[in-house]
Amino acid sequence: MDKENKKEFVEEVADRIRSLDYIKIDEIPDIELYMDQVIKFMDDHFASLKRYEGDKMLTKAMINNYTKNKLLPSPEKKKYGKDHMLLLIFIYYFKNVLSIKDINSILTPLTENFFGKNEDDFSLGNIYDEIFETCKSATTDISRSVLKAFNRSKESFEDEEDEKKKKYLNNFAFIASLCFDVHVKKTIVENMIDRGLLDFKDDVIKGSRKDKR
Repeated sequence: MDKENKKEFVEEVADRIRSLDYIKIDEIPDIELYMDQVIKFMDDHFASLKRYEGDKMLTKAMINNYTKNKLLPSPEKKKYGKDHMLLLIFIYYFKNVLSIKDINSILTPLTENFFGKNEDDFSLGNIYDEIFETCKSATTDISRSVLKAFNRSKESFEDEEDEKKKKYLNNFAFIASLCFDVHVKKTIVENMIDRGLLDFKDDVIKGSRKDKR
């Protein structure tokens, strides 16, 4: 990869990471939605993340499977509220990395303690907003990490004289580095789940509320 193409690729990666955004709370309808409306909403708002034009971000089978596996509370009279939507967004991001069982372990305490609650300090909406604002603020660090891995990969296999082979090996090294990074972080999450670091009781939360008052 020559300097001009390398610069273009680096800028493309940086722009792609910066463009990643999440669905804002005020973009989610305040009214309850039927399943078809939920699917259309998610499909429209995650359209930029599709790899292929025909990809479906969410299907009826997926939603039914999430409900069956206790990741998502059952709808009220076949209608899904804002908290259902927030959980579906969390599930969308988690499912690309974690198993259904692990997602269940992560979301069960969240659902049991915050789903359908209206307390301003501990509503699911407040939690969602804070988490994704934190994630959004980390994009600069992520960009730097990805570009650092890219630059390292371009310095590998210096002894390979065949340019085509060297290009392939450089790109392979870059992909392997990114995959290893995901693997390490996934292992950390699984270890946290296995150690029960996401378990808590509702009375602990209530106690913390009383302390704050």
